[in-house]
This record gives sequence, C-alpha cells and structure tokens, in this order.
Amino acid sequence: MSLLSLKQVASWYGSTQALFDVSFSLEEGEVLALMGRNGMGKSTTIKTICKMLPVGSGEIYIASKNINTLPSFKVARLGVGLVPEGRRCFPNLTVEENLIAAARPGSWDLLSVSTLFPRLHERRSQMANTLSGGEQQMLAIGRALMTNPRLLILDEATEGLAPLVRQEIWSALHSLKNNSNLSLLVVDKSLSELKQVADKVVILERGSSVWSGTTAALSDAVVQQYLGI
Repeated sequence: MSLLSLKQVASWYGSTQALFDVSFSLEEGEVLALMGRNGMGKSTTIKTICKMLPVGSGEIYIASKNINTLPSFKVARLGVGLVPEGRRCFPNLTVEENLIAAARPGSWDLLSVSTLFPRLHERRSQMANTLSGGEQQMLAIGRALMTNPRLLILDEATEGLAPLVRQEIWSALHSLKNNSNLSLLVVDKSLSELKQVADKVVILERGSSVWSGTTAALSDAVVQQYLGI
C-alpha cells in the first residue's frame, strides 16, 4: 500500500489552472525527488498535498484515505510534516519553543532532534530570528520532525545556503533515510545530491508529471530534455 498517492491531480490559483495531471506514488520508507524547471508546479503540488490549495480534480490518498475534502490541519494529523520554502520559523520564539510548538508524541523529541542537529541544542535559548539562515533551516526541519510524521516534505531545503551548511542538511537527510522508516518527498535543484539520496524521481513539466522512474534510470537525455541541466 502506498503511503502517498496522487491520481491525475489538477488544481487552480483562483481562475488560473496550475496543475493539470500530476500522478505519482510514494511508499513507506521511500525517498522521492520531485523535479522540474522553475515554475513547472513543484511547490504547487506540495501545497495541494498539504491542502493549502484545494484539489480541483483527481484524487490524493494518504495511507489509502482520500484527503480531497480534508482541511490542512487534518492532513497534518495523518502524519504529514512540511518544511516549507523560506523556512517560516516563528521569529519571536526561542529555538526550543519553535520545536515544541507543534510537537506530537513519538520517537522524535528534543533529544533526538538535537542529536540530528547539535547546533539547535547549543542555541536552544536563542530567538529564532537571531539564527543564521542555515540554522533556521535546521530548525524548520527539526520542527517538522517534532510532529512525528510518517511523510516529511521538504521544499527547497538547501536553497541559498552556504556549501558547508548545505552538506549538513544533506547528511541529515541521508541519516533520516538510513535510520528511520520515514518517507521523504524532496524538492531541490541539486541533481547530484538528489541522486545520492532519492530512490525514485518524478519530473513535472507545465503542471503535469511527464517522467517517473528510479534514480538509476534517470538518463542524461531525460535530464537534458526536462531539466535543462
């Protein structure tokens, strides 16, 4: 049984259609890279899964439950944790307060998050708005993990970060893949890093899924055709 399944999903921003036909599935413990050029629907797909945009047509299932009519908070309660583009930490709360703000019972707690990101423990009493961009990104990931999700969605989690910090984030994703049964849906522009952590790839073009397959099957010709890299 797939943990996440999208079947011919379409969605709109008001009267403007953004997704036309997005279909893919993600299994328990699997890492899926959602790829495509800028403006092709990756972030819109994430917003639709998390119900920040309504499903216009098609169907989305989480663990066999149709979520088309569910509000976003009920989708989160089904076990979906989001690391949004732009981090969106609560600036006037401390690191620790950010982490516990939406915490739910489970294996991910302050200790386990601090083990994954030791810097968060060192800065636990600092206000979030005093952190560097990389530290805020670690905090955003830690906050999502504290909800103890089954599916962690990361939207451009390494964008704009210094190379050393980017490597820390990728190392954390490798650790999550290898040491938990967490499923990951990752949007990122770093093809080389994605190929090392993802089990399979879905490529979007103009709001539709146009290619899917294992990471090993992602040929140079496909990359050139759909990603222009």
